Amino acid sequence: MSTHQPPMQQAPAAAPTWQAAPGGAYAGYTSPIPVVRTHLGHALASEWTKIRSVRSTMWTLGVFVVLVLGIGLMAGALVESNSDSASLSGENPLSFGFFGLLLGSICIITLGVLTTASEYGTGMIRTTMTACPSRARVLAAKSIVFFAVAFVATLVTSTFVAMVHASMLENTGARTPTGGDWFKATVGISLFVALLGLVSMLIGSVIRHSAGAITIMIGVVLAPLVLALFMATESLSKLREWLFEYSIPNQLSVFYANSLTESGPSGWDPVWIMLVLAAAVYAGAYALLQSRDV
Repeated sequence: MSTHQPPMQQAPAAAPTWQAAPGGAYAGYTSPIPVVRTHLGHALASEWTKIRSVRSTMWTLGVFVVLVLGIGLMAGALVESNSDSASLSGENPLSFGFFGLLLGSICIITLGVLTTASEYGTGMIRTTMTACPSRARVLAAKSIVFFAVAFVATLVTSTFVAMVHASMLENTGARTPTGGDWFKATVGISLFVALLGLVSMLIGSVIRHSAGAITIMIGVVLAPLVLALFMATESLSKLREWLFEYSIPNQLSVFYANSLTESGPSGWDPVWIMLVLAAAVYAGAYALLQSRDV
């Protein structure tokens, strides 16, 4: 009689505690990576990190500050040295900040375009959309961060120039600025320039090409005024007047109570006009962003 015993079969090893049960979820496993529901705050933090870490932001804002301060203070110094006590009678001394801000707005336009269009040029937009698949959230975050940066930069520089002008020209016969004059020459002009930059940022999202979008925006700023200057015939008088009234330079001058025309926008009208324009371009940029591939 054989004494050979069949080998004992080993019992199957117990499944790890993290292994999923048939038809069920993982049991007893906790991921070391915290799972957090993303929200607009995360997108804002991402856009803030990007806009403050790229060289174009520092260069464009640096040139903006130099232009606004340099040209503004130079204009004030020239007026002070070439005027007597009666030459500026009744003039708003804050109005001489107009020249620096007109040229400085080109820098804000450039930065706005680069905020969006440069990502398409480098391919960074793919990483952005992968990290945040919600395109509406990405566009909203870019808009909020850029508007805040442009508004603060314009507010600080325009306020400094206004304070220097008020002090520099107080003995030239210029009137003392009222509270409304100060508010429009600082907060009002900052809102207008920031909204103009926001429109540029949205145009950059639509065009997806930095040079093309910058060219379009510079044309929007300068072309109406240049065209109006060459419309000398009587038949084009109404069109010429309309171009003068609604040109960007004239709308900027409204905040200093020094409009180029006697009719057209006044008071806070330029802010509302630019706000409506920004809303319309935002709607178009959002629709295209949703329908096009990155």
